[in-house]
Amino acid sequence: MSRREGKGPRIDIYARITDRIVAELAMGVRPWMQPWHSANAIGRVTRPLRHNGLPYSGMNVLLLWSEAIARGFASPMWMTFKQALELGGAVRKGETGSMVVFASRFTKTETDSAGEEFDREIPFLKAYSVFNVAQIDGLPDHYYGHKAEPVRDPIVRIEHADRFFANTGAMIRHGGDRAYFSPATDHIQMPPFQMFRDAAAYVATLSHEATHWTSAPHRVNRDLSRYARDRSERAREELIALS
Repeated sequence: MSRREGKGPRIDIYARITDRIVAELAMGVRPWMQPWHSANAIGRVTRPLRHNGLPYSGMNVLLLWSEAIARGFASPMWMTFKQALELGGAVRKGETGSMVVFASRFTKTETDSAGEEFDREIPFLKAYSVFNVAQIDGLPDHYYGHKAEPVRDPIVRIEHADRFFANTGAMIRHGGDRAYFSPATDHIQMPPFQMFRDAAAYVATLSHEATHWTSAPHRVNRDLSRYARDRSERAREELIALS
């Protein structure tokens, strides 16, 4: 097997993750900056959790946030098929898992051109599936009762930020669970304020969408005609909005 062929599975995992993020960008969802959740009417956003309560990290946070949003899972807890069985539960028939990845390195002893042995660290990436507890029956009760920490006090708005956005003249609508700028109707759509983890997250998201709003021809005139079809154009516009 050639070195190129040997890298195939890892490249495929990266491709699957990239394709998922690009698909969500096309729908107006940015999984790396999703500081709101429909469950925030009663609870705070939390990182996805393993069956033992430890949080996921790295790209797995983005992957599982994305899955939870797309599939309507309110619980932050995930586990493998085997872990569910070990806890006395069973994944319901017909349920499909969500991909997470495990990244690590192993050491391989090789020989150089002079015949000397040396150790080389080789990174690897392995994908496996997990299920949200909402897809599993028969787990101990406390798994189903796991919720994010309740919001005990209302989030205080940032008044000077509200004044700034009001003075832009942008049409800002609230509702649903997506944040985006619609060139067709020239308006910014935002989730309700109370769905955000805090006022700063709301302002950051609105600032991002307001930057897209400036692209209109009668403002700074950035051409978004190829945004949905051209990855490089989409990336360029997103980088502008993130800067």
